[in-house]
Amino acid sequence: MLDFLVNKEAKKITIEMKLSLQAGELVGKIYDAFLKQYKNPDDPETLKSLNKLCVRIVFCLYAEDAAVFGKKSMFHDYMSQFDAAHARKGLRDLFRVLNQKPEERDEYLADDDPLLAAFPYVNGGLFADDDISIPPFTSEIMDLILRKASDDFDWSGISPTIFGAVFESTLNPETRRSGGMHYTSIENIHKVIDPLFLDDLKAELDTIEKIDIVRTREQKLRAFQDKLASIVCLDPAAGSGNFLTEGYLQLRKLENQVINDLSGGQVVMGLVANPIKVQISQFYGIEINDFAVTVARTALWIAENQMMKETEDIVHMSLDFLPLKTNANIVEGNALQIDWESVVPKERLTYIMGNPPFVGATMMSEVQKQEAVSIFGKIKLSNSIDYVGAWYFKAAELINNTSIQVAFVSTNSITQGEQVAPLWGTLFNKYNIQINFAYRTFIWDSEASLKAHVHCVIVGFSMGAINRKKIIYSEEGAKIASNINAYLIDGPDVVISSRSKPISEVPSMYLGNKPADGGNLILTEEEKEAILKEEPMLAKWIHPYIGAVEFINNKTRYCLWLVGISAHELRASKELMRRITAVKAMREQSSAAPTREKANAPHLFFFISQPETNYLLVPSTSSENRRYIPIGFMPPSTIASNAATIVPNATLYHFGVMTSNVHMSWMRAVAGRLKSDYRYSNSVVYNTFPWPQPNNEQKEAIEKAAQEIINARNRYPMDSLADLYHEATMPPDLRKAHQANDIAVMKAYGMPIKETDEAACVAWLMRLYQEKVAGKAE
Repeated sequence: MLDFLVNKEAKKITIEMKLSLQAGELVGKIYDAFLKQYKNPDDPETLKSLNKLCVRIVFCLYAEDAAVFGKKSMFHDYMSQFDAAHARKGLRDLFRVLNQKPEERDEYLADDDPLLAAFPYVNGGLFADDDISIPPFTSEIMDLILRKASDDFDWSGISPTIFGAVFESTLNPETRRSGGMHYTSIENIHKVIDPLFLDDLKAELDTIEKIDIVRTREQKLRAFQDKLASIVCLDPAAGSGNFLTEGYLQLRKLENQVINDLSGGQVVMGLVANPIKVQISQFYGIEINDFAVTVARTALWIAENQMMKETEDIVHMSLDFLPLKTNANIVEGNALQIDWESVVPKERLTYIMGNPPFVGATMMSEVQKQEAVSIFGKIKLSNSIDYVGAWYFKAAELINNTSIQVAFVSTNSITQGEQVAPLWGTLFNKYNIQINFAYRTFIWDSEASLKAHVHCVIVGFSMGAINRKKIIYSEEGAKIASNINAYLIDGPDVVISSRSKPISEVPSMYLGNKPADGGNLILTEEEKEAILKEEPMLAKWIHPYIGAVEFINNKTRYCLWLVGISAHELRASKELMRRITAVKAMREQSSAAPTREKANAPHLFFFISQPETNYLLVPSTSSENRRYIPIGFMPPSTIASNAATIVPNATLYHFGVMTSNVHMSWMRAVAGRLKSDYRYSNSVVYNTFPWPQPNNEQKEAIEKAAQEIINARNRYPMDSLADLYHEATMPPDLRKAHQANDIAVMKAYGMPIKETDEAACVAWLMRLYQEKVAGKAE
């Protein structure tokens, strides 16, 4: 009676997921048991054979449970007639027969082995390779296949979307070593395919079903089914095919709904033609890993069979699944080196989608860099673009002058920092790309037992505008946007380029002092005490040394700051001579010419920016979990490291604006990231920030609010800034002081928006930025 309360679709997905993971565990056990039987288990050819063997066995296990072979338990009954000593030959015979058309088989096969002769012809190439190496069976293998994987498990209910990826990762040496089964959740796949095409198709079908005139409704339904059959999708980083498989399943579900509407749920009498028009041949993929290609094809075949069973239930008739009539178009190859049109002509293509590799610009191999550069061409800062950017460029090139729509999952770094200008600036200007929908940063969990926690975005785009509302999705929900820019906010198509000088009339910001000393000029508390015990005269040359970690966490370090020291004083100290000799040697051995040049002054830091007055210190990296990056004033006697940036001659007013939610919103939108932490820089964040033009009253209000922030901090001398700025432990008076400062700064801008609406705040700032840089050369 309470069944109506249950979300049946969600429950079905949960069951499918559980079964798919259990199936993956079974495959892993079968894999391990066979691997031990090979003579050369580490040979790449052995592993290829083993992978093919496992794919075939899994297909047979699924086929017998899903009645693909004709009846239940056919594979089990056939294999159970053999003992371990003869199972190898029996399996080889089965593979050969599954690859033979009935007319090609031995005419006496039914007399010799009726169980074998009963198996149908499969086609599709799955059993075509006769070179596969099958090792001897053991009693353990027989038990795994016949009892655990056959008697005790039903494969017909697995999700091909999840199982394909689980299956691949189960047999992938790298993921096996990491101890996790990797898969992209169905929920995350739908974040791509729903706004790309599925939401519109569902809405269109819903509208058709509401038409009262029967003849008109049926005409529209048939036209809609033809539309579904005309959709062609490409995943140029297909992996195990989960995007393609789920896309196919969803189109078939819509088609089955159409078939049900047309049949009225009645038995379709006299039906001769197959009512199914949507085929897996509409789904194309490119994948570099040969085994993943095989898995993707198999996953699509399983999906095709499952949906055919659903259609049979609607029309109340049997449909032949075997031999496989449609081709799973997954091509093995490097997507960055082959012409995508050689896989599917763009005239036929409707959508491009997928999840290209997550490799940061600084983490690419030499081969990957060469591949990327060959696609990006010679554009400024091309070496700052992540590997996935190459897929964006290739997609943009392909969809030029077409209506093809694209959606890719990417690490959020492509919408942050300095790579935005070369990537999106080129896409906007050269290809007239427009972003149609976007998911702002979210966690992409891509593993079953290990959580990857990659910070991702999804960007859906096309050449020129399409007839659809633009939508930005975030943790707060979905919002209709007038325009979606490269930072995935509702604002003008502004690309923030790094600058060497501020666009506003404010003090310059510099990187802190860089030692490049091999650690010889930097001291711990213990080293400082030991030195002063032996040579107390060095006290005036030892200064507090502070970077992001020390500043935020109240950690203490020191440095030897020897600016102005005489040669006599240097030679008089054994400790200084020992250390600067080591610095000199280290710099002389450097491969960088500027570092070798600085060997001539080994007592000095490599780069010096230390001011003679108080300065404002901004940590170069700070946790993403803080609403405000902690910044603060430092005396000139405290030496700033190159893990921080500094603003000499800064005032309370500058402190107030920089610590405000306005500046922090700008920072979060345009700054780069170190992993997921904010990476503050002068060139990308500070120099591009459009400052307000307050009147005297507004400026005084900001200065007063800024002082209250400092006063609130000073009430907690034992607490670190990490303690004070953690969202869960921030003292109420400090939070209140920041909120007052936020309001004062926003009033200086004249912003008619809520202080919590960060995206609107950034959009406002980007319009100011456009005005500031218009006609203003760098």
